[in-house]
Amino acid sequence: MKGMSFRQFGFILPLLVLISVFSLWPVLQSFTYTFFDYKLNDQQKAGLYFSDRFNLELFSESELYVTLLLEEDQASVTNEADLNKINQFITNVSNLANQLGTGQEEKVIKINDEEKEAVLRLYEEGLAVLDALQTYQTPNTENLTFIIEDIQNSIIPPNFIGLQGYKQALSDTRLFQSMGITLIFTSISVFFELILGIILALILNQSLKGRGIIRTTSLIPWAIPTAVAALLWMYLYNGNSGIVANLFATVGLIESPQDLLSTGTGAIFATILADVWKTTPYMALLLLAGLQTIPKSLYEASDIDGANKLQAFFNITLPLLKPSILVALLFRTLDAFRVFDLVYVLTGGGPGGATETVSVYAYKVMFSQTNFGYGSIIVMFMFFCVAIIATIFVKLLGTNVMDKN
Repeated sequence: MKGMSFRQFGFILPLLVLISVFSLWPVLQSFTYTFFDYKLNDQQKAGLYFSDRFNLELFSESELYVTLLLEEDQASVTNEADLNKINQFITNVSNLANQLGTGQEEKVIKINDEEKEAVLRLYEEGLAVLDALQTYQTPNTENLTFIIEDIQNSIIPPNFIGLQGYKQALSDTRLFQSMGITLIFTSISVFFELILGIILALILNQSLKGRGIIRTTSLIPWAIPTAVAALLWMYLYNGNSGIVANLFATVGLIESPQDLLSTGTGAIFATILADVWKTTPYMALLLLAGLQTIPKSLYEASDIDGANKLQAFFNITLPLLKPSILVALLFRTLDAFRVFDLVYVLTGGGPGGATETVSVYAYKVMFSQTNFGYGSIIVMFMFFCVAIIATIFVKLLGTNVMDKN
């Protein structure tokens, strides 16, 4: 590195390692998943495959049950040719199992075109055996149908799809709906948190009796774990006994207490309110640090010049607080855009997807549907949005620093 000595590089090396392990590697891994149709609930798509693979474990089970059931059904077969066909099939299954090595520890192996053709021929032979057994109506014919089908299913085709997943995302209306909900939640909640945070920071910055206790108690909502806070608000929003839901119904904000979490508008409003209550103290804490850097002599000079409190706020406080505001907005906007636990615990993304943010949608795709391929595409979509937001704020911060200098 130009201008950096080996000793200086040694100081930042641990940081680079931590960033690579805990930040860059997960991002690269998720990016890799986006090029595959990767689904854990599908035996043929439960890995990242560029070429044909073979499921040894599944084929080994098929070999065992085919042998046992066919040997049992042979007692019902009277035709010598059919018996020879069954015995030959059992032998071929055993030979192919030995050839592919079902006894080894690996569950999935690579196979070439010749081995793939051998498996397919065995499958066709198994279908012929089933046709013969249909004549005798043997007791295990139905079970054998599924087991012989698994011989073909033991072949795992490549699941590399390239950019098809991104093409699917561009036409995914649910993704864009969740994006719109995320933007609404982020913009409204951060706006009110900024206004209320400035007010709270101005109060906490005053020389008040018991100021330390006031500052400590004001941070309690932020200190409560988000999942716990969501559960608290869930009880408050309960349509039958929730205090907040009944209060809103009394003052006419909603028609009935049950409407608060059972309607789309009510649910998104309730979620934003809970988020504003919880994170306003965090915004206030960041802004309070900025307020304490403003020299008091400036306010004293404004008093001498005859400026009132409002004029001092708009001409001294806000201009000098701008760097702190931008930093607070950056942190809160990124955090609000990635909101998950509050929404997931409070509404689960409902009703009818009215509060389903991008994070919640990604979670449902990845863990409820175990579709890690498409889920990773949603995550990368969110990653690029966060990167754009961060870049915009960093540009604003940089411009502000240059203007200040």
